[in-house]
Amino acid sequence: MEERLQKIVAQAGIASRRKVEEMILAGRVSVNGEIVSVLGAKADPARDTIAVDGKRVAQPERLSYWLFHKPRQVVSTLSDPEHRPSLADYLRTFKERLYPVGRLDYHSEGLLLLTNDGELTHRITHASSHFPKTYWVKVSGRPSEEQLERLRQGVYLEGKRTAPCRIQPLRHAVSQGRRDAGTPLSRTSQDNPWFEVILIEGRQNQIRNMFALVGHPVEKLKRIAIGWLQLGNLLPGKFRELTQGEITRLRRTLDEPAAPAGSREAGKPARPSAPP
Repeated sequence: MEERLQKIVAQAGIASRRKVEEMILAGRVSVNGEIVSVLGAKADPARDTIAVDGKRVAQPERLSYWLFHKPRQVVSTLSDPEHRPSLADYLRTFKERLYPVGRLDYHSEGLLLLTNDGELTHRITHASSHFPKTYWVKVSGRPSEEQLERLRQGVYLEGKRTAPCRIQPLRHAVSQGRRDAGTPLSRTSQDNPWFEVILIEGRQNQIRNMFALVGHPVEKLKRIAIGWLQLGNLLPGKFRELTQGEITRLRRTLDEPAAPAGSREAGKPARPSAPP
């Protein structure tokens, strides 16, 4: 079936659709050996040979979308030079070659979205998408309200200011309906409290570096939501495939204009649905 050329190349994971359009206009994309330099051209990925800079673009046989609960002490990549447990250890039974959309550090746990849809991956991870991620974070010591407000407004990490974010005590977040089977309320304390943190960006170790900056290192970190997709009752090391309805909603969400950074809606996920 014929589709727009920029969509085919983007889904292969080469670049975002906007970037692929620039590649086409620059004459870097060919179909069956012929350069295509105008937008709107179509091709059939099952029949035509599509290449970027002379290198053939491989298409996945089937687009797949899965949620995975990454356990602690697992690397969220497909290999690790230190030979630690990695995603590859959990993906051996899958026929498709899946990739994580974003990462969680070795000592953190929680929700990962896995897919072979390169276009969707680029759209979620691109900074301009403002696609929120929600975390439960336990810190050492009790930050003051002034320190928390400083983090909410944005701080400088490695010379670049973080985007505004939402931080609130976990008990308050749970009272608003955001909870799953792993809600750590029984382990909360005044000395080492839990917070819910919602980011619209995802720099490496960002939450850990933010709290360390104000003198309250992170002890535990768990991602419980990516946008409106919830971890729910998914156990560590287990997978759940997205329904067609969820895939459609995810694409529709990414098509909506992003809220400006710092606005009330920026970093605010939709009201979570019931756990799967």
